[in-house]
Amino acid sequence: MKILMVEDNKSVSEMMSMFFQKEAWDAHFAYDGNEAVEAFSVDPESWDIITLDLNLPGLDGMQVAQKIRELSKTVPIIMLTARDSESDQVLGLELGADDYVTKPFSPITLIARIKALHRRAELIDEQVEAAEENLQQAAENSDFDVQTTHFKLSSKTRETYLLDKPILDLTPKEFDLLKTLAKNPRQVFSREQLLELVWDYQYFGDERTVDAHIKKLRQKIEKVGPQVIQTVWGVGYKFDDSDAARE
Repeated sequence: MKILMVEDNKSVSEMMSMFFQKEAWDAHFAYDGNEAVEAFSVDPESWDIITLDLNLPGLDGMQVAQKIRELSKTVPIIMLTARDSESDQVLGLELGADDYVTKPFSPITLIARIKALHRRAELIDEQVEAAEENLQQAAENSDFDVQTTHFKLSSKTRETYLLDKPILDLTPKEFDLLKTLAKNPRQVFSREQLLELVWDYQYFGDERTVDAHIKKLRQKIEKVGPQVIQTVWGVGYKFDDSDAARE
């Protein structure tokens, strides 16, 4: 952890330096407000925690907090001050502090507060990253109008994927047949229904057309993964990829 401690009392800084070393943290010290802003602004993203005294020469702690928040909206700030009035605490929090410790404080307590605040910041970062990843995945999948557990299909690009592997060389009718089945997972279609939906009665009465296309479609699916078109004996066919990842 990389910490910037802004504290004009050098004896306090020296004491905390020993505790930071024990935690193997990379601690840097600034002794007035201007020095603190200058140190932070060199690389705002590199800091993990700021501990900030309110009573500082030059810029005071409130002004430093404002300037730090202009450079980083997320770096955690713990205010350290001898002031114990509620108005000072509220003002510090309103200016962007995340926590407040009143002097005199126990170094062990401050270390615990730093750890807790750092864990909270890491958790927020993880949640933000997960949300961004979900948004990215949603954007990547936005062109797929048919999606099941392990299968996706785009009518726009005429692409189909099983377990993220492309099913290649589908004829127009094979694609339409697969789309019809996959749009309704585990629903059983009779040959007559498939003739009506896919061929629009073009081959009405010739159920062997459905069987022939199913056979070719299965051969192409099996090149990339397990069979997801199942025969329901005496009835017809259905699409089911719920167990595809296990095979």
